[in-house]
Amino acid sequence: MKKWFVAAAAAVLLPLSAMASNFQAGKHYEVIAEQKTASPEVKEYFSFYCGGCYAFEPIAQSLAQNLPQGVEFKKSHVDFIRAAAPEIQNALARAYVVAKNLGKGDQVSTAIFNQIHQSRVPFRSENDIRSLVLIHDIDGETYDKAMRSFGVRGAVNQMMKEQQELSERKALTGVPTLIVNGKYKINNESLSQRAYQQEMQQLIEYLLSKE
Repeated sequence: MKKWFVAAAAAVLLPLSAMASNFQAGKHYEVIAEQKTASPEVKEYFSFYCGGCYAFEPIAQSLAQNLPQGVEFKKSHVDFIRAAAPEIQNALARAYVVAKNLGKGDQVSTAIFNQIHQSRVPFRSENDIRSLVLIHDIDGETYDKAMRSFGVRGAVNQMMKEQQELSERKALTGVPTLIVNGKYKINNESLSQRAYQQEMQQLIEYLLSKE
């Protein structure tokens, strides 16, 4: 929920600079695992109830669209921000997974963030979430079936498992947090506010290339 995320989201991009040689372990990123993931990925740990995540969402979507070919951007919802009942947070995570699987992940994610942080309308039930999701040209029967499916529930359970494991290792202490290839955790506050998105993009590409 850091205010500098708001400034970063609205920053005017500066000319590109050669930053890669300046990135340092312990300052710009931390090594949190010995092995990389089998496939290249950038994973954002976030919560729909996090103000910083709300401000960061446009940057996250832009980063996802500009990753090198073959690199997947993944979002993993956490539930340690106690702003809503666990059942609602679980349902929001499942709704996001369903929307992403149907090619509507960005639209639904933005809509959920906006309802919570802009409109300030709370989700009181799964039906509230369903009503919002179906606005985005998603069939109701398809949505209902997917929300109950083993695959979607399994994906959210995996999010919770990863959250617990990273939290126990003190690798996940807040959100938004970006982890590259399961090995490198980006230190958001080390990046310039004036050219935040550019530096983030360069740092991600640098970490993707590291062993």
